[in-house]
Amino acid sequence: MGLSTAGMEMLVALASHELMLFASVGILVIGFDDLFFDILWFVTRDRDAAPRYLRDHRPRAPLAGPLAIFVPAWDEAKVLPAMIRRTLAAWQGEDFRIYLGCYPNDAATLFAVSPLVAGDPRLRLVIGDAEGPTTKGDNLNRLWAAMGGDERVEGIWFAGIVLHDAEDIVHRGELALYRAELTRHAMVQIPVLPLLGLGQQWVAGHYADEFAEAHGKDLALRTRIGAPLPSAGVGCALTRHALTLLSIERGGQPFRADSLTEDYEIGILVGTHGLGTAFVAAIDDAGDWIVSRGAFPETIETAVRQKSRWIAGIALAGWDHLGWAGPQDGGWRARWMLWRDRRAPLAALVLLAAYAALVVGAAGWIGHALFGWQARPPGAMLQYLMGLSATLLLWRLGMRGHFAARAYGWRQGLRSIPRAFVANIVAMLAARRAVAVYWRMLRSGRVVWDKTPHGERDALPVPALPPGRNG
Repeated sequence: MGLSTAGMEMLVALASHELMLFASVGILVIGFDDLFFDILWFVTRDRDAAPRYLRDHRPRAPLAGPLAIFVPAWDEAKVLPAMIRRTLAAWQGEDFRIYLGCYPNDAATLFAVSPLVAGDPRLRLVIGDAEGPTTKGDNLNRLWAAMGGDERVEGIWFAGIVLHDAEDIVHRGELALYRAELTRHAMVQIPVLPLLGLGQQWVAGHYADEFAEAHGKDLALRTRIGAPLPSAGVGCALTRHALTLLSIERGGQPFRADSLTEDYEIGILVGTHGLGTAFVAAIDDAGDWIVSRGAFPETIETAVRQKSRWIAGIALAGWDHLGWAGPQDGGWRARWMLWRDRRAPLAALVLLAAYAALVVGAAGWIGHALFGWQARPPGAMLQYLMGLSATLLLWRLGMRGHFAARAYGWRQGLRSIPRAFVANIVAMLAARRAVAVYWRMLRSGRVVWDKTPHGERDALPVPALPPGRNG
């Protein structure tokens, strides 16, 4: 064996050992965190409880007054008109007004929605002064200001604010559920389910798997233990008083304009201010689950862009904006949830090490076959760590498949297992891009709305199956 080959053998063996050790320890840290969360979910759920219907939520005196629906939009000409028509049809007889936030340099969207706005008093077009895109938070603040101006001029008072995106499919019972729950909570989040149409089984499908678990387990447990609840930015409603409080603290702008994830932050802030938040899953009187549906990216490139924005906004910039909750802000429960929300970069690094260990290990076996390198099996301790890590990974895949099956049927539950590989690739690429996005934000001091593009097929997506019973 040549000297160079011997050196390569030692290098490959050392790299393989260190990568496997780092990946195993990282998987254990994250895996035990998830396992404890899962156990807590199991022991706190009411297994005998039947699904709650909308009529079970209705108080004697539901929230009275009109609701303002905030829909920020940039370059949404292909999907926004269809969303408006669906929403107006679904909420016939409800007292609401939709505020559409557009930009003066987005002529296509303005031309697309103007005929609808002119023909229906429930629609209010708000055109900002600045050219777009600014940020979603800035857009929402302009809608907040426009709503306040309407209140002063018309002598009305909006009781609550509902957040939705330009491509959403709303549920007919959504506003009735908000009116019932906002009498008890300052913020209410309903389940959000990505749509799975033809050709959307892999990249968009991994969103379906993640949201099915997050909105079938994670948010439900957060509500039970009284931890701060992040807003998904859609299918979410807040009381007028809660946003007024944040507006006073922020100089008249309740939404953070320099954030990539202003929806997440506002949910956490409402909770850490001691105001009640709740995740609510309910069935309407016709037997349909009250959920918000929407289209998600179908390609790796667009998924990486979207998830890098989430990671940069929640895990990196969110640390700057929110810090870590103190005893008066929810104590250990709030800090634990913030850790879980911000661990994405660490998880991506662990995944990268695990896949690199597989590649380097394969190189070692190739060297053994071609050059007679000595086979170096892992030591007893490393084998134990790897076995424990593999067990936790199998548990994680089982939980993901369980919730995907509850939300979309058993076929999608099975597909969620190979889709985990897609999710891992997107997570690693997104974490890398998120660091670059965050660095540019720090250097320039400028934040731009890096929104997800939507096409015409998103306007008429194939509906998914209803979600299973919330645990």
